[in-house]
Amino acid sequence: MRISYDAEVDALSILFRDATVTTKHLAEGIAADYDSDGRLAGIEILDAVKRFGDQETLRHVVLEGIGPAA
Repeated sequence: MRISYDAEVDALSILFRDATVTTKHLAEGIAADYDSDGRLAGIEILDAVKRFGDQETLRHVVLEGIGPAA
């Protein structure tokens, strides 16, 4: 998984897998990408700072429960 933020265009992207995708627009400025099997491959959120409050919010990422279950 790759999470990236592009400050020039104020876009947050979460990529779950590299694949050829079909994009479905879920709401204004929010799009989901699906692979050929219909699995979620990525999400893009435009106007991220406006949606999340400020750029500092986008600098703090906490990952929990990553990896195989015990």
